Amino acid sequence: MALRIVASRPDPGIVSLPWTTPLGEWGDEVVVPLAQGISRHVVRIVRLGERIYAVKETQEPIAFREYRTLRDLQRLGLPTVVPHAVVTGRVDAAGEELPAALMTVHLPFSLPYRALFQHGLTSDRLPTLVDALVVLLVRLHLADFYWGDVSLSNVLFRRDAGGFAAYLVDAETGELRETLADRMREWDLEVACENVYGELLDLQATGAVPADETPDAIVERLRRRYADLWTELTTTQEFSTDQMWALEQRIERLNELGFDVEELDIVTDYDRDTIQVCPRVVEAGHHRRELRGLTGLDVEDEQARRILNDIAAYTVSRDLGGLPREVVAQRWLAEIYEPILAMIPLQARGKLEPAQMFHEILEHRWFMSERRGSYIKLLDAARDYFASVIHERPEEALTAPGEA
Repeated sequence: MALRIVASRPDPGIVSLPWTTPLGEWGDEVVVPLAQGISRHVVRIVRLGERIYAVKETQEPIAFREYRTLRDLQRLGLPTVVPHAVVTGRVDAAGEELPAALMTVHLPFSLPYRALFQHGLTSDRLPTLVDALVVLLVRLHLADFYWGDVSLSNVLFRRDAGGFAAYLVDAETGELRETLADRMREWDLEVACENVYGELLDLQATGAVPADETPDAIVERLRRRYADLWTELTTTQEFSTDQMWALEQRIERLNELGFDVEELDIVTDYDRDTIQVCPRVVEAGHHRRELRGLTGLDVEDEQARRILNDIAAYTVSRDLGGLPREVVAQRWLAEIYEPILAMIPLQARGKLEPAQMFHEILEHRWFMSERRGSYIKLLDAARDYFASVIHERPEEALTAPGEA
């Protein structure tokens, strides 16, 4: 049987991996010690040159189906891991057939939920994980994607300012449909509640979450936040023609949630006394796109919101309000952001993403100013952060399981 590799922009090093060996027996010569979540399949994280991939053994039809599904979701701009290749025709040294393999590109600075708790995440941050899962689920449903196996285990989390951004990892049971029926959305939500409830009980059993932390309250938050966000993004709103400010408020609320409205369905009655408005095309990443347009920085949405706020404060403090925002943003990059990134110690480069470090430095300055009762310059706060805080953080670019 011939080895077959179907890949998107294939890495030449793929052929050098030990495909004649069962994945569970791959050794340290290719496997890297990155934290992994729970999976029903054998999964290994491997390095090829400077790139890192996740390799999962599965059945050939399932591997191709998931590969194509992930590619479709990527084309839609949804937060998922990037599919790289499907490998079939594997046999061992004795000529026995081995499972097919799906390769995906490892998402830098991402961790499964269990590893976050191993790295010191406390139970009071559970709501932020649930909120990230809810945003991901709503975004997928808006794109008419049925997930089928919603859980914390099937997600990777990246730090996003004070919260997290969630990325779909496992699309094995997922399906893009022409229209996603409400009953399928409701079933996805029900599966999410059941799985998250079980995962919280498991965290309690391991001692990662206190026994008095009630899974019922977390699951209820999941239901409520999903319902609130879905309603805000999809509900038709009716108001009189002299209340057009209500339309502006609706769009502003969606922007605050991190969504842009690209198309509205507006219907007026015969006398044009009332107007019905429903968002038809809603796209996430409002702050992210705004910051990218101003500076070229590509970061998570809440990180972008925080950076935009700092650019606004910089504009006021330097009395630059008369200049175009693009010009001010470029000056901010040159005078504030880039000098701080240049201060990051070499040994701390793998601790956090640069934008997350910048967010934490802003937080650190606030705490320093509060303690001292006086204003602290951002560069001084950065020096103190790099001297006293960052070295205590675990590596998140490349972290061994259980390392804290």
